[in-house]
Amino acid sequence: MRTGGAISQADEAAIVARVRGGESAAYGELVVLHAQVAKRTAVFLGAGADADDVVQESFVKAYRALGSFRTGAAFRPWLLRIVANETRNVLRSRSRRSHREELAAPLDVVLDPAEHAVSLERRRELLEAVRSLPETFRLVVTCRYLLDLDEQETAVVLGWPRGTVKSRLHRALGRLRDSLPDKEVQR
Repeated sequence: MRTGGAISQADEAAIVARVRGGESAAYGELVVLHAQVAKRTAVFLGAGADADDVVQESFVKAYRALGSFRTGAAFRPWLLRIVANETRNVLRSRSRRSHREELAAPLDVVLDPAEHAVSLERRRELLEAVRSLPETFRLVVTCRYLLDLDEQETAVVLGWPRGTVKSRLHRALGRLRDSLPDKEVQR
């Protein structure tokens, strides 16, 4: 069980079944459970100031597509894949319009309270190193470590095979170790 989404998959499946059965108000329970991680996902993937809009649109799209949601599957990674896709849509649209908004929310807004043990300077160095990675490496590191998704959830969110997640994560961590040679980067 996770904070912000601390519910068993069976309980979550029961909520989804209630929504599919016509109890549309039950969808609010899923929104409450997953809104925080959905926003963190949007922010970390680059939505910045548009993160709230991305999350809202993602929940609307997820609600509309709930009929195609596979029974027995975990809702969270399915939703986060929608958030990731919607974030990509916003970023494409933003680049076409040459949008000049800030791409990242302030660090204090998006980091987990457990991160307070790490100095602000160290966080800035690490996040700057992550931001400087090529997109595929940045995405996999963001999902695995900043959003705390497991390999399978990361694969679902990014739409990649699990082996691709493993190999890209390995290469991304190697690049982080190289860019932060005097710092400790976990394997």
